[in-house]
Amino acid sequence: MKRIGLIALAAAAFVPAFAHAQLGNVENIVEAIGRLVDLATPIVVGIALLVFFWGLVKFIFASGSDEAKEQGKNLMIGGIIALFVIVSIVGIIRWIGDAVGVDQGGSLPVPGVEGN
Repeated sequence: MKRIGLIALAAAAFVPAFAHAQLGNVENIVEAIGRLVDLATPIVVGIALLVFFWGLVKFIFASGSDEAKEQGKNLMIGGIIALFVIVSIVGIIRWIGDAVGVDQGGSLPVPGVEGN
């Protein structure tokens, strides 16, 4: 019976260390997702711009075809809606981050390199 109590006491002593290790892993995962989102945002905005301009090209060169003009118009509208949604989401996230005091963006210090 004493051994079970001793094992439980030893396990309880290490719980904070395990919890801290788990928190560190979660923090690393969240940072990795944040870097992925930061990398993907300009790419997605670029794709939405390309869709808009492709729709514009299709609309201009429709040469009298109402179906091609409608398809080009739909692509332009979709591109504009996608741009609006992407920029709005990024703006709302930054606004909420500023409201709660989360430091966003900025430059990270590079070890061994001193700034002027």
